[in-house]
Amino acid sequence: MLKTFRFLLALAVALLLMLVFRALAFTICTVEGNGLEPVLQQGDRVLVNRWSYGLRVGSDGGLFGYGRLGRRPVSRGDLVAFENPHNTDEILICRCKALPGDIISTADGQTTVVPSLKTCDSADHYWMEALGTEDVTDSRTLGFIPEQFIIGRATMVVFSHDPTASILKGWCGERFLLPL
Repeated sequence: MLKTFRFLLALAVALLLMLVFRALAFTICTVEGNGLEPVLQQGDRVLVNRWSYGLRVGSDGGLFGYGRLGRRPVSRGDLVAFENPHNTDEILICRCKALPGDIISTADGQTTVVPSLKTCDSADHYWMEALGTEDVTDSRTLGFIPEQFIIGRATMVVFSHDPTASILKGWCGERFLLPL
């Protein structure tokens, strides 16, 4: 009886630690589109570091408001995971193309950034762009992404599996633990 109790207690503690680790440190996102090919491919499982820009706490509508513990700025060129501001159940991964204060000009699907010039844009909004130009959801369709929707930086492809293949086939061994 005592051995069973110890086993169940150890299992419960391990499960709790896993949940805390996943909620506070890292999360895994699945790439469902081809907007960042060849960097990310459909079926990649990407590890996202929640502490890379500071841990999000609270929300705008919450009791304490939005904030970040250990806040650090997003850098141009980072692969950033963020919630779609129009559908927070959808997580997107895009490259940060422009930082707060940059002037952005878009013409014919091309984005030009003029860094370090003052604009009227908010100090906590970023321009996120996929590499593709067709059927992508990024700042070209969503506009500027507020910092409060940023989850963290995509750090590595944990594993990759072709979503059209069977469970036993379609594994991509060369993408296993691939740093980004």
